[in-house]
Amino acid sequence: MTGRLHVQRLALSRRVPELHDANAFIESPNLAPRRPVSAIRLEQGIYRHRHLFWGLTPPWLEVLDHAPHCARAESLSRRPMFDEAFRARRCVIPVTGFYVWQSRPGGKQPYLVTATDRAPLLLGALWCRYHTTLTEFTDSTALITVPANVCLASLTDRLPVVIAPEALASWLSPETAAATLEALLVPAPLELLGAFPVSKHVNNPAHQSVSCAHPQGPMLRWTVPLEP
Repeated sequence: MTGRLHVQRLALSRRVPELHDANAFIESPNLAPRRPVSAIRLEQGIYRHRHLFWGLTPPWLEVLDHAPHCARAESLSRRPMFDEAFRARRCVIPVTGFYVWQSRPGGKQPYLVTATDRAPLLLGALWCRYHTTLTEFTDSTALITVPANVCLASLTDRLPVVIAPEALASWLSPETAAATLEALLVPAPLELLGAFPVSKHVNNPAHQSVSCAHPQGPMLRWTVPLEP
């Protein structure tokens, strides 16, 4: 399950050309949960970006460390923490990649998952609002995860759901039918994502050097099987 994001030099003009206020996105080569993250929401018919706390904090949550940073797509409708937010408050978190850890006999190896063409990815998420006073509030978010596709299943069993740019309007609209939303909660196309090993330097969230994302080997990506 994804526990870190790579957000650097986002180029969203082609992915979300209608976005307002796109110049102040939070960037980090190693963004960890329990930190602010930039998300895109639909507000009064306009795409806007907002800074949300990464870790869903409904009003009844008593321990901040229990705030989930990911939600399984299969259980969204069965868990009260996620159900209402999924139906009414969805967003996307734009990233240039995200980290996963492959289990190995000698320890876990971190990989950076990116689009194969290194374009930004729009990760599906939900959000909620917690009022601290009548006029002050904090908005928080959790990524939605789906099973990994067969290309990346050797690295991890789950990945964040990727919302295609052409599906963004449907994903963000409060009027979209549940069946349409659920049809978007599927593994990424095989050719969309690739992953390459990176230094274990990324294991420490305090490390914020660009070296966190330097490739340590070739990209694992889908190749079309040869005809027999």
